[in-house]
Amino acid sequence: MQLNQELQEVMEGKKGETLKKVLHTMMRYGELFGADAMVPITSRYNHLVTSFGLKALTPVYDLLDQLIAEGAVSRQKFTMDPRPLDPDVPSSFLQNIVFQKFMYSKQESYEKQLKKLGLLDQDAFTCTCYLDEVGNVPKPGEILSWSESSAVVYANSVLGARCNRNSGILDLMGSVLGYVPRFGLLTDEGRKADWIIEIRTSKKPEAQLLGSAVGKKVMEEVPYLVGLDRWLGTLDEDAKTYLKDFGAATASNGAVGLYHVEGITPEAAQQGRGLIREGAKTYVIDDAELERVYRSYPVIWKKKDAKPKLCFMGCPHMSLKQLTDWTEKVEKGLAENGHKKVTVPTVFTAAPGVIKEFQKTEYASRLKKTGIILSYICPLMYMNNPLSTSMPVITSSNKLRTYTSARYYTDEEILAQITGGEAK
Repeated sequence: MQLNQELQEVMEGKKGETLKKVLHTMMRYGELFGADAMVPITSRYNHLVTSFGLKALTPVYDLLDQLIAEGAVSRQKFTMDPRPLDPDVPSSFLQNIVFQKFMYSKQESYEKQLKKLGLLDQDAFTCTCYLDEVGNVPKPGEILSWSESSAVVYANSVLGARCNRNSGILDLMGSVLGYVPRFGLLTDEGRKADWIIEIRTSKKPEAQLLGSAVGKKVMEEVPYLVGLDRWLGTLDEDAKTYLKDFGAATASNGAVGLYHVEGITPEAAQQGRGLIREGAKTYVIDDAELERVYRSYPVIWKKKDAKPKLCFMGCPHMSLKQLTDWTEKVEKGLAENGHKKVTVPTVFTAAPGVIKEFQKTEYASRLKKTGIILSYICPLMYMNNPLSTSMPVITSSNKLRTYTSARYYTDEEILAQITGGEAK
């Protein structure tokens, strides 16, 4: 593997044994995927995925102590995935004991380590770091060392940056070293499309459902979507919000790290169908196919017809526009059903920066009146334990559905249930 003068000195131990080990780790990682060189990270900030202080991650904390002691900290400030705990989110006495005493007992000390390593600020905890209110917005062509799947696919697809789907800790290694191995989605060849996805639906498809269908079909390959521009128009805030949720579903229901939308996403707008590989496979998605995918989801609640005890919206975190739009939807739904507050305990999650901006608007007090809780929490981390698994939780997030026992419903069905209506 090609090394420049700077990395050659690191390999020779001139920058310390710890940094040498970091380089050796990144090189071995790259060699597994045929990387030919190490390339510098060029974005202003980085983003790390492991934001939760699980008691079981003792080896990680030991590693971080060693990095800090040797001065091998991140060469960039970084944002993190969401915190796992929020006292405002409904939880039982037993859940609180499990969260605080067993699962996330290392959260406080872990965050102290993160600050020493280069955490951007105390509010830098979100899976949607690329939103303007957060400020970690890579530019087209910039090289990243991220691992949060929904953020990687957004940065690659909507922003035109370049990042592989790294794993937790490897994203930190890249951040500390300032370099990542060049392979896959960092190369022009690796960004070409293996699939043509023809959208033939009679109406704008649900973002999370469409993403699920695509992810399940193409897995880790690159899809090129034809016909979605009919519903999105241009890459405005509505389209970006749609693609945020679409991409998260492709990345969790499959392993997509990059997609192209004809006429919409940057590379597709510039290069068109020249991005499609010769011999690419075709997948047609119409109304019947979306319905088939929806009906294929298993319901793993112990009691399949149980009344929902909790609703999570915002996995990935909601955008500012989603918060305002959903405030209006919930108000209208409650009025139509003759209720003043939501009939299912409901949590909307968003980045701390987005929440701050939302609090400046008239919508904040209006949302509060509906009884909905606004939180910075990671719903997945809340659900990832036996006590939460036994709860009948509903969501319109296909990512949360995939990784937990939460049951998926479309946005329309979620709205009906939390405002006193009936699910279809």
